[in-house]
Amino acid sequence: MDLGLTDRVYVLTGASRGLGFATAQCLVADGARVVLSARTPERVAGAVDRLGGPDHAIGLVADLADPSLPERLVIAAGEHFGRLDGALVSVGGPPPGTAAQVSDAQWRESFETVFLGTVRTARTVAAALTDGGAIGMVLSTSARTPITGLGISNGLRPGLAGVAKDLSDEYGPRGVRVLGLLPGRFLTDRNRELLGDDAAARAAAEAGIPLRRIGDPAEFGRVAAFLLSPAAGYVTGVSVPVDGGALRSL
Repeated sequence: MDLGLTDRVYVLTGASRGLGFATAQCLVADGARVVLSARTPERVAGAVDRLGGPDHAIGLVADLADPSLPERLVIAAGEHFGRLDGALVSVGGPPPGTAAQVSDAQWRESFETVFLGTVRTARTVAAALTDGGAIGMVLSTSARTPITGLGISNGLRPGLAGVAKDLSDEYGPRGVRVLGLLPGRFLTDRNRELLGDDAAARAAAEAGIPLRRIGDPAEFGRVAAFLLSPAAGYVTGVSVPVDGGALRSL
């Protein structure tokens, strides 16, 4: 199936590695071009190189908490590739710890990046899109059910799912789609950090997934690329789990 991605342009935050980079790879492989951002210069440069260089991808070094980032992404897409068709807004997971254990400072920092940074980017990009544009917010299955030991995520992700729905209502009449993606366990650096070298912990995590395995980032990337593409042109205002069946809600 042709997803209709050829020559379309997307901006992706937090995309030098993990699920964001996997999505960038899938978009570029189907003919799209991308503008990605992340906080580490070396990782941004490496990601751009692996995506094929400036004919296919360019990168900005920035933190999602930076209020100027969304407008910079929009401008970069227009100046380098001549158009903008959508975005994948992703940010690294907040610090682990229960809601009672994490400090006020950790709550504030995570709110600025995970929550406000995501909202700011989504609304800035949405304002610049025309009919057929799409925005995906990378959230977590914690948007539907709490994950033990991830109190900040449990607090912020459900709110972002509500924001995605609200934005889809606002921008839908202009033909702009907004949706959430709820990744479960994937073999990213974040999950390697959470699981460590504990074979028992990994086995326990896999036992709770009906497919009995942790996902490969490319499996998420393919779903995200489809949802951002014109092929998914009637999908908006929903949060789509990509979790191997781990969520128990219908």
